[in-house]
Amino acid sequence: MRSPVTGIPDPTSASVLNMPLWLWVLLGGIALFGVFQVYYWVGYKLGPRIYASRLGRKVGEANILKVENAVRKWGALAVYGCFWVPGLRHTLPWVAGVLRISYPWYAVASALGCLTWVPVTSFGLYSVIWGWLRLAAESPLLAGAAAVVVIIVAAALVRRRRRRRAARRAEDSLPVG
Repeated sequence: MRSPVTGIPDPTSASVLNMPLWLWVLLGGIALFGVFQVYYWVGYKLGPRIYASRLGRKVGEANILKVENAVRKWGALAVYGCFWVPGLRHTLPWVAGVLRISYPWYAVASALGCLTWVPVTSFGLYSVIWGWLRLAAESPLLAGAAAVVVIIVAAALVRRRRRRRAARRAEDSLPVG
C-alpha cells in the first residue's frame, strides 16, 4: 500500500507467506539468540573436548587459536562483533563457552548482536531480492545477466580464498631454516 502523499511504500505492509516481515525478523532474532545460547552451553559443557570433535577438526586448530585470542582480548565485545563476520558467527560462541567467559555478559552481547544484525540483514536481503524481482519483471534478460555476474563474482571470491588458503598451507609446511 502506497502513501498517497509521498509515494513511498508503507513499510508495515511487507509480508512473506502472509506474515508481516517485521514478525519474521522478530522470530528470526529470537531463534538466532536461542542458537547462540545453545552454542555457548555446548562449548561450556564439552570444554576442550569439542576441539577434538568433527567440528573442531573442521574449523582447524590455528583458526580456533585465533578465535580464542579474540575472545580473550575482547571478551563480550568479540561476541557482538562476531555477528558481522561470517566465519566467526557460528564458531566464536562455542569457543566463548569453552573459555567460560562471563555468561551474563555473553547473553547481553549476543542479544545486542541479534537486535542489530538480524534487522539489517533481513531488510537488506529483502531489498536485494525484491529489487532483483522487480528488475526481472521489467527486463528478464538484464536480471539474468545480473544473476550471472553475481555468480561469477562469488565463484571468483571463493576461488581466490581457496588459493590463498592453499598458499598459506604450503608456506606453513616449508621447513624452517
